[in-house]
Order: sequence, then C-alpha cells, then structure tokens
Amino acid sequence: MSEPTTPDLRPLEARALTLAMWGNLFMAVAGLAAGFLSNSNAIMMDGLFSLIGFASALLGRRISRRVEAGPDRLRPFGYAADEAIFITFRSLSLLGLVLFAVTNAAKNIFDYAMGTPPEPLIFGPMIGYFVIIGGTCLGLWLSHRRAWQKTGRTSDILRLEARASAFDGIITASAGVGLALIYLLRDGPLAVIAPVGDSIIVLFLCLTVIGQYFSGFRAGLGELAGVTAPPDRVALARRSLRPALSEDGGRLHDLSVMKTGRSFLVTAYYDPLRSVTAAEIDALNLRLIRDMREALPGSDVLLLVTGYPRRWPEDISPF
Repeated sequence: MSEPTTPDLRPLEARALTLAMWGNLFMAVAGLAAGFLSNSNAIMMDGLFSLIGFASALLGRRISRRVEAGPDRLRPFGYAADEAIFITFRSLSLLGLVLFAVTNAAKNIFDYAMGTPPEPLIFGPMIGYFVIIGGTCLGLWLSHRRAWQKTGRTSDILRLEARASAFDGIITASAGVGLALIYLLRDGPLAVIAPVGDSIIVLFLCLTVIGQYFSGFRAGLGELAGVTAPPDRVALARRSLRPALSEDGGRLHDLSVMKTGRSFLVTAYYDPLRSVTAAEIDALNLRLIRDMREALPGSDVLLLVTGYPRRWPEDISPF
C-alpha cells in the first residue's frame, strides 16, 4: 500500500495552512467587528466565511500531517480518505453559511417591503476594512497557490484553500463596490433600495458562489462513495500499466480507478495465463506501483489475480 511520496514537501503545506489559519482568524475578527460597527450584513457574512476558513485551516493542518501515512491496524487502507472527508464537510459548512445568509437577506428585504426599515448603514468603518481584508485575501491566495504548485499540484486541501481565499477576496471586493455604489447613489437612482442594498448584495453574492460550493461538496461525496475517477485518469492509469503487463504476458480483464483526496487506488483484474509464485506476483505488483506513481503521484495498485472482471459472471455467481 501507499507510502509517503513527498515527505520533504509536507512542511511547506503545513506552513501555508498555518498562515491561512492566522490570516483567517484575523479576517474573522475584523469582519465581525466591522460588521457590528457598520450594521452591514455583507461584512458580517464576510467575517463568518473567514471564521469557517480559520477552523478548516486548523483541521486541514492536522489532516495534512498524516494523510500520506500508510495503512495500520486502525486504518487498513491508510488515511487518504481524511482529505476527502475534509473537502466534503468544508464545502458543506460553506453551503450552510450561504443558505443562512440567503435566508437572512431575504427576510430583511421582505421586512422592508412590509414597512419595517433595517438599521441604517454606517459607512465610516468600511473603507479601511475592505482595503486591509482585500490585501489579506490576495496574500493568502498567493501563498496557497505557490505551495500547491511546489507540492506537485496534488494537495486537494491547498487547492480548496486557494480557491476559498480567491472567493473570499472576490466577495470582499464585490461587497465593497456594491456598498460604495449605495453610498454614492443613496440619494439618487438607488434611493428606493438603498436601505436594503446591503441585503441585496449578500443575496447576489451568495447566489453567485453557491454552485461552486455545491460542486465541491458533490466531488468530495463522490470520492467517499468510491465513484470512478475522471475518464482521463482512468485512461492514464491504463496506459501506465500496459508495458509491464504486456511483458508479463497475461491478460488484463478489467481496471478500476478511484480517487480519494490526493491518492488514487488502481485495481487491476489480471490473469497471468500461467502458474506463478507469490514472489512473482509481488514483483509485478511493485513494478506496477512504480510505473503508476510516475504518472499519478501518490497512487497505489492492487493486483488481483483472477479470471474475471470486477463483477462475477451471473452463470457462476452463487449470489
């Protein structure tokens, strides 16, 4: 089974996640404080996104320390699934926050339409907030992306955190632009909607990003359910196995590829067409793993000696 493939690069991932943890904590405190002082739901939502980012970076750092560890008594297939679990519940928590923000914004708009005006916005604390938080998001995005590239673009945790920092920056910038327009045009064309302009911005931003978070949740859930990897990865795995199996002279009946976090489990259903020893099968399996890891870093190959594909034929199956 798998062994750590890039142990020298794990400290780089840990440093990026540590920076993300403290950066998000700073943005969460700033967002909640600025949202309270300015009566802005958009800024408050931005702070809550950062609070989730802090919690996920803290958890992601712990997961990254052992995600490439091999199998043991507790986890016979290793710890790769922890990354998929992290991606799934990170996306789910963001979806929950988005749905909460949409509900709250819709309620404010409805109350305003029914004659209950919201508390007026206080624009003074907003200017410094948007400049500082926008720069922080940009710095975190650059840090995550650089670390992701240096670790071979294999870490789903770093990729998700880079994407989350980018979205956080986009949300912050969009909220800033929207609130600036409301401030400048509050006595003109936007006078009618200015009292709930903050809620309208929240509603628009949430509807913009909800698809992205749902896509991440569905991808993570698919990995946990054991869904087949994308077709290009399956084709790459098949090409990687072909030379060694051709030299061995047997027949490949079937091939399955499952992605779990940054790891791939490739199962080859192989008939050697001759009598073989366990040592020969082990040697072939180790060569397949070596060849596969050149194409898919962090992958494992499970070589099953069988005369059938992944499903038993109906005429011989007792079930």
